[in-house]
Amino acid sequence: MYQHVNGSSSYDNCTKDAFDREHTVRCKSFVFKDNENYIGRQFNLLCEENLWKLTMVGTINTIGMFFGLLISGIISDKYGRKCVLLGGMSTCGITGVIKSFSPSYEWFCFFEFLEAMFAAGTYGCAFILGVELVTPQKRVLTGCISCTCYALGEVLVAAVAWAVKDWKLILYILYGPCIFLIFLWWFIPESIRWYLSKGNIDEPKRILRKFAEANGKHISEDSLNKLKTIIKDQENLHESVSFMEMLKSMKLFLRFLNCSFCWTVCAFLFYGLTLNSVTLSSNSYADFIYISLTEIPAYWVTTYIVEKIGRKYSMSGSFAITSISCFGFVFLKEGSEVLHLIIYCMGKFGATSAFILIYVIASEVFPTSLRHTTMGVCSMIGRIGSVASPQIPLLGHLWKPLPLIMFGALAAVAGVTSLFFPETLNIKLPDTIAEAENIGKKIPDNDQVNRL
Repeated sequence: MYQHVNGSSSYDNCTKDAFDREHTVRCKSFVFKDNENYIGRQFNLLCEENLWKLTMVGTINTIGMFFGLLISGIISDKYGRKCVLLGGMSTCGITGVIKSFSPSYEWFCFFEFLEAMFAAGTYGCAFILGVELVTPQKRVLTGCISCTCYALGEVLVAAVAWAVKDWKLILYILYGPCIFLIFLWWFIPESIRWYLSKGNIDEPKRILRKFAEANGKHISEDSLNKLKTIIKDQENLHESVSFMEMLKSMKLFLRFLNCSFCWTVCAFLFYGLTLNSVTLSSNSYADFIYISLTEIPAYWVTTYIVEKIGRKYSMSGSFAITSISCFGFVFLKEGSEVLHLIIYCMGKFGATSAFILIYVIASEVFPTSLRHTTMGVCSMIGRIGSVASPQIPLLGHLWKPLPLIMFGALAAVAGVTSLFFPETLNIKLPDTIAEAENIGKKIPDNDQVNRL
């Protein structure tokens, strides 16, 4: 605040002439315009030198997710999807409630890390369970429904925060019910494919009989015994090569680098635009809700478009939409909040679409035996974008348009590099390194005959 002219701590005289506008002094207390309670206010983080601590919470959350993904993947493969899904959600709920009792900022960050680590693999397990428990024709629909529920979850978080405006009560409302999700253990089936990967035939048979009974159908023992054939086919399918051997192929090495770069940009844009949205207008809650709702049409439109014009052109176009929207937002004149919001939502639409497509492309351009491994490595590298994105709003203090200029520039570069991916629309997934290298190439007739 400005220094009082007589140096007194008593400010009965608060006219403009009573203060020296050439000198400022540090405030010893704050006066707030409302009763909203948030961690910045709770832990006294509102001065400029402490703003980095607020954005650091998001970075710590992402780091926790990084370690959680490594651990949850091992647990999921060894003990099953339900273990990670329900155990992780319940443990996350307990940690979230405990976090509300944090006596300091440091303790809050510690529990933020633990909560993110426990929750990291839960969404992936829920997605996998949903996709693996339906027929191939319904997998795209199931995936879209799962993503839509994710967006609705974001809306729910913002709606609760808007209604309550107290960070502790928000934690009680959102995390409290999660503690009891462990009791769904007896109602949610385990992944049939996980059982088959462990050589277990009896449990998949029991689950499939239960499905058939629930749908008023009958499934014969002959059909159930075909599960043994599936296991044998899976064992014979994969080419025995290591990840490093695959990278010896220059074509696949460059493809891997491109995939990792695009994944990083997707994460940076998706989370960065979401976090930066709370500064669009005076109502940060409404802004967050609008931006989250933008994801829903992006999921469904992308699912339709990608089957019409192909993977790489859809992805390049998605990055282009984000880039044009971000640069357009910077050059819009002040005054029209609605127009600003529409342009910003278009940028989030493109970022969401690109994020979906990087999963599709990464799952189709590498050999079968290394597909999951390569996607996992690309996803881990992509976490660089997630870690950096919470810090981007700080750049707005240096120059307000800087965050959006960064978003637009990176989206433009990724839009160009994504054109170097091979097109995989209606193409058989590659099982070997040679097949992955030759995606999109016309195979000579004699080779085709030999393959048949």
